[in-house]
Amino acid sequence: MTDGTTHYTRPDVAAFLAFLNAQEGPKMEEMPPEAGRQMMRVMGQMADVPRGEIARVEDKAIPGPAGDILIRIYDNRPDRAAGPVMVFYHGGGWVIGDLETHDPYCAEAARILDMPVVAVDYRLAPEHPFPAAPIDCEAATRWVADNFPCTGLVLSGDSAGGNLTIVTALALRDAPASKPVVAIHPIYPAVTTHNDWQSYRDFSEGHLLTEAGMIWFGEQYAADPADRRASPIDFPAEGLPPTLLVTAGLDPLRDQGRAYAAKLIEAGVPTTYREAKGNIHGYICLAQGIPSAKDDIRGALTVLKAIVTEATA
Repeated sequence: MTDGTTHYTRPDVAAFLAFLNAQEGPKMEEMPPEAGRQMMRVMGQMADVPRGEIARVEDKAIPGPAGDILIRIYDNRPDRAAGPVMVFYHGGGWVIGDLETHDPYCAEAARILDMPVVAVDYRLAPEHPFPAAPIDCEAATRWVADNFPCTGLVLSGDSAGGNLTIVTALALRDAPASKPVVAIHPIYPAVTTHNDWQSYRDFSEGHLLTEAGMIWFGEQYAADPADRRASPIDFPAEGLPPTLLVTAGLDPLRDQGRAYAAKLIEAGVPTTYREAKGNIHGYICLAQGIPSAKDDIRGALTVLKAIVTEATA
């Protein structure tokens, strides 16, 4: 089916959006940040699958540049030899999201990849505006390299976390950590502060991530558009590790994600690009509300596993 234009929308996505758009009450951008955070947690409890069985889940505080950073470690094995480790940065516009909102996804990633996943609870805006989030993510990633039994790092995150994936990889390209970054997996990433994209216009309303919401996130985060950490698309990408970049077909951020994939290819970075056709921004945390998202998640992680295997052979 279509969404009123020529854009294909999956039936389960259409049903989820109809439910979502019928909800009454204030929108997230009309709330204080803490209420927006609670709204995302509640949506996750309603629209995501349970965590499921996994051998190890451990919360830990590690030292950061502005105090302790909380991390959560997932592993589908109770113990294992050193190997690749995924470091995951959650989405939520640098304002909302936490270890709980992405808990089911991180557990699934640990199971499918058969590697430990370390989720990072970086500081959020507006209490901690730009560049607190990328500073914390880089520090936590270096800590994992130094203190975790690993042979290489796989960086990943969705939306704002996709941005943090890319900018952390750029930081570690220029000043390497004690272990190499062997692959990165940005999921519907934000790679620029400007909004002159057709997908931004096409999907500004009614597809979960809205123009008003993006403006709200941007005002809270207060990023410097001239800074690489806010607009990595404006800076060289040469030397980044093998990349699996994923977008969603009905996402305002779709076109900037496509453009960044093209930039990676032009820079000679081994790049795999996938698009979740007919799906919306945020789908990795909506696997119960949008059942077909499970296939998008599994498909991408299966490809990522092959990329990591090739990169570490």
